[in-house]
Amino acid sequence: MQTTTTTKQNYLVPLITITALFFMWGFITCMNDILIPYLKQLFSLTFFESMLVQFCFFGAYFIGSLIYFLYSTLVEDPINKVGYKKGILFGIFLAAAGCVLFYPAASLSSYPLFLGALFVLGLGFTVLQITANAYVSLLGPEESASSRLNMTQAFNAFGTTIAPVLGGHLIFELFSSPDGSFSAVATRLPYLIFGGILLLVALMISRVKLPSFQTDDSTPVKGWGALKFKHLLYGVGTMFCYVGGEVAVGSFIISFLELPEVMGFTEAVSKNYLALYWGGAMIGRFLGAISLSQEIAEGKKTIYMLLTALAVFLVIYGVVSLSFSEISFFLGFIALNFIAFMIGKSAPARTLVVFATINVFLLASTILNTGIWAMYSVLGIGIFNSIMFSNIYTLSIAGLGKYTSQGSSLVVMAILGGAIVPIVQGYLADKIGVQDSFIIPALCYVVILIFGIYCLRTLSQVKIDGSVKSGH
Repeated sequence: MQTTTTTKQNYLVPLITITALFFMWGFITCMNDILIPYLKQLFSLTFFESMLVQFCFFGAYFIGSLIYFLYSTLVEDPINKVGYKKGILFGIFLAAAGCVLFYPAASLSSYPLFLGALFVLGLGFTVLQITANAYVSLLGPEESASSRLNMTQAFNAFGTTIAPVLGGHLIFELFSSPDGSFSAVATRLPYLIFGGILLLVALMISRVKLPSFQTDDSTPVKGWGALKFKHLLYGVGTMFCYVGGEVAVGSFIISFLELPEVMGFTEAVSKNYLALYWGGAMIGRFLGAISLSQEIAEGKKTIYMLLTALAVFLVIYGVVSLSFSEISFFLGFIALNFIAFMIGKSAPARTLVVFATINVFLLASTILNTGIWAMYSVLGIGIFNSIMFSNIYTLSIAGLGKYTSQGSSLVVMAILGGAIVPIVQGYLADKIGVQDSFIIPALCYVVILIFGIYCLRTLSQVKIDGSVKSGH
């Protein structure tokens, strides 16, 4: 069981501070979706080769998490020893170093160096995934962990929403070559700016007093204890599929919307619709934070969700360079999202089942339709991705007690899906076309649906001592 020497009312400031980190983290991660089509044209890459961007970035999650897990099993859990704050700061410094490495990569116009910089950046975010997500889940009662994580993930999604617009402007316009041609140096200054902002966030976190969590058991946490939890093992496989599916869809949206049989958009236009995909995730996560909250009265949830949805929609409308008529279709997805939350009845597993089912149907529509309906379908996936990461994560580590950090490293290791699934879809896109290749993420959401059903049937109660009680 986790304990803290800090009182509950002191959780607000740490939560706000960590939320700022989640925003920047999301922004830089989504920049990969801008880099993929940019580097594809710059270096004349195939779809498979361009997906090495995601392979190196998310492959770092697997390598870093594997190292962490092996060290924690053979020696001791490093987060339990040094604390969450030092772990978070180390992750930020490593990510900032990855941003700085874009400078030599761009100066030498070397694709392998770009991939190396992305790998280092991914390692930094790996440490943040292990520490920051688990830390947020500990900042309050376990039953409201999904709500808190949805809230911080909502600001992470805010970063992914404005990244395609602002990041696309920086690379495609502000720092592009005067003649409009593609040049590697256009990525140099933006990533130096990102690295500087990360260091400012680190400075802010270093000056804030964060609660110190530790286990009641003074015995060092090592060995393979986390592997005895069946729901954790299933959760690891599900997280692999979720991250892989989400990243693959986001990676292909620009190329998908460029298809003549879909919309025939240019990259400059497509990036705004990419912002809608990630903006949907932001809306859904804010709504999820309210819907899954145990502290808000049921009668007030609908009002809060409605006001929040409208406010966030207006923010997205203000960010993207699209007219109201071009973005108004998204109001229909927001309404469907409301219905899905009502069916989910504020239960993480039940909500996961509903959202995964909707995304399976949306991906089927993406594959089978053309024109505007194909575009609507692929963009709608984002709003139903919204609660998946936090719900899969919290369901996977529920009841792990002193094995929470170790279990978290296993779940984060599964982010390898973001490296493997896009590259598999890229290979398939080269063979059968971009549109038909969406069968790959569709299969991923089927797996998520199955995990949600499993948790709904078996993980009805988690005891505070870390054991899992099965039931219906």
